[in-house]
Amino acid sequence: MAISYKELGLVNTRDMFKKAVGGGYAIPAYNFNNLEQIQAIILACTETKSPVILQVSKGARSYANQTLLRFLAQGVVEYAKEIGGGKNIPIALHLDHGDSFELCQDCIAFGFSSVMIDGSHLPYEENIALTKKVVEYAHQHDVTVEGELGVLAGIEDDVKAAEHIYTQPDEVVDFTSRTGVDSLAISIGTSHGAFKFKPGQVPRIRLDILQEIEKRIPGFPIVMHGSSSVPQDLVAKINQYGGKMKDAVGISEDDIREAARSAVCKVNIDSDGRLAMTAAIRETLAKKPEEFDPRKYLGPARDALKGLYMHKCINVLGSAGHAFD
Repeated sequence: MAISYKELGLVNTRDMFKKAVGGGYAIPAYNFNNLEQIQAIILACTETKSPVILQVSKGARSYANQTLLRFLAQGVVEYAKEIGGGKNIPIALHLDHGDSFELCQDCIAFGFSSVMIDGSHLPYEENIALTKKVVEYAHQHDVTVEGELGVLAGIEDDVKAAEHIYTQPDEVVDFTSRTGVDSLAISIGTSHGAFKFKPGQVPRIRLDILQEIEKRIPGFPIVMHGSSSVPQDLVAKINQYGGKMKDAVGISEDDIREAARSAVCKVNIDSDGRLAMTAAIRETLAKKPEEFDPRKYLGPARDALKGLYMHKCINVLGSAGHAFD
């Protein structure tokens, strides 16, 4: 049975992005797969008064089961309202890296308020045709659409690419005008996963490409994928308690903050959250090997994730305090 995101109390990203571009901050887009992750996200964003985009990848949708995901989506706004003293922060539910028209269509019927159609692996004209088809359908339901130009290297869930293909500033006007997308994900040096760069390589975002794109489509909402910073203290803790994460390197938080002050109004963060939870779980089980109650190690993992995401909202994205602008 089809359901509108409005019935769930969710919002699309149109107003979110307009305020973010004008305010010089970016909306956090946090991926989730389970209850503890969604609790941590809503707690962090409610306490910092930040709007938020809850992201579900194709892989997460399969893992969690779409019926259970709907159950979580139906309860998330009420949960935010309960911990927010009767007023909930703006929450969008977004499909991350949708790879087909049918998947986007199904998510819209499920209650998603925003979808991404990733045709970046296709030839340019095919990317335009697919993106336009999704936009025309989604806009009939007042659902916003994110497209992508350029390819990010790295591996995360079903998204895999061996090398970067930077977004060409000369193409962005044509792509956005012909497709009608509401936001555009670009490739400027960020990368999927926790192993983004080679040892000794200094990871930097190509802010020069971002600036050129901003000149071509001023005020248009830009999205950065693969924006985890891979905190080295978390990597060290994972390795300390039995993990094997060699040469895990991420994006500079200073670079992300600089990008968020410009046209970048949505920043995707997933791997950092996985690191925070894994570090906390490994530490708990190492120090308490007799523990077998999942609440005793998932609880600390949830708390660690909440702390990380509060830091992101306040110090990196600048979204804290903007929920009720």
